[in-house]
This record gives sequence, structure tokens and C-alpha cells, in this order.
Amino acid sequence: MSGKPVSIKSLADLKQVKRAIEEQVKKDAQQAQTRIKAAKQQTSERDLFVRAAGPVQRLPDKGHAVQGKKRAPPAVMQRELDEQAALQESLSDAFDVGTLLDVDEQLSFLRPGLGVDIPRKLRRGDWTIQRQLDLHGLRVEDARERLGAFIREANQQGLRCVRIIHGKGLGSPGKAPVLKRRVYNWLVQKVEVLAFVQAKPADGGAGALVVLLAPVRAAG
Repeated sequence: MSGKPVSIKSLADLKQVKRAIEEQVKKDAQQAQTRIKAAKQQTSERDLFVRAAGPVQRLPDKGHAVQGKKRAPPAVMQRELDEQAALQESLSDAFDVGTLLDVDEQLSFLRPGLGVDIPRKLRRGDWTIQRQLDLHGLRVEDARERLGAFIREANQQGLRCVRIIHGKGLGSPGKAPVLKRRVYNWLVQKVEVLAFVQAKPADGGAGALVVLLAPVRAAG
């Protein structure tokens, strides 16, 4: 993603931006997978050497102080670090969500090619809210990381409808909702997100969004 806001003037431009987002997310995922494989290979080679060499015992060096070596993170921890790095790279604040939102009395977003009745069904509650994430009081970077991880995990678990509480900004300087616009930006960039609408008053109103996620694709 470039550092400049994207300007959309036609449906073709919109599709091009959507493809660019999906390609960038796919590229980030591939890079994370490459790093994971490299970490696994390094761990495998180290284990192979230990098995071949057999048990060894380090002789004490009385002339030098022995300091504990910093252990490399295990493969599972390394994978989590790589995934967090990919999340950071894939959610940009420079993205101009205003060019993609379908603006009505309640801001809503819908992926091109989907049924135009989806936002109305979301508002009506046709999909049950299965989980929620409250970003109240979080710093921008923490909120970005939490949101990315939440959407990814919810999609992997097969959830279809979630609620994101970003707050109304009443406690922020100037009473401006700091996270609201950013949450819109981040959600649009997540390929797992098909649509979202402002929540009903009973579900948070202007301080929350109801989000529809893509169904999990069957393996094979």
C-alpha cells in the first residue's frame, strides 16, 4: 500500500483497489509463511545435530564467567511473532476508506459484487452477533493489533457475525472519536470482512459496528 490516499473515480478503480488489497494481504501471508518455514528448518537442523552428537557436557572454564545464552524462540512462538508482523504490515492508516464506503444515514460498507440487501439484513439482526471486541481506551497501535488478531481468529473459528466497539470519543480531546475512522479503515482492508454497518442503539449505536465475515472455505 502506498503512503498516499487512494482516489476512486469509477467501479473499475474500486475493483483495482480491492485486488491490490487482496494481493498485498496474500503477499504478506506468503512472506510470513516463508519465515515460519525457515524457523522450522533451523529448529529441525539443530535437533538433528543434537541427536547425531549425542549427550554432551560443557567443561567449566574457570578463567571466564559463564553467562546464560539467550535461547532462540521456539517455532510456535516464532510463528506468532511472524503473524503479528504480517498483521502490522497489512493494516494501513494511509488507506482512504472514504472512497469505498457506501454512505447513507448509517455508514455501511459492502464488498463489490455482494447482495445490496446485506447491510439492511445486518441492521435488522438476521445474523446473530457471536462475539465482540471492545477497543475502548486502547492506544491506536494496540487497537490495530487486537482488531487484526480478532478478525483473523473469528474467521478461522467459522464465526459469521461479530461486533466491534470503538467508542464515541466522549472521553477524547475535543470529543472526537479517535478510533472510529481508523477502525473503518482497518476493517475495509481485511479480506475476511464482507460488510459492516453501524450497530443498533441497543447494541452500541454510533460507538460500535456489526461486521459480517466471509464463510470459511472447505479444505481441499
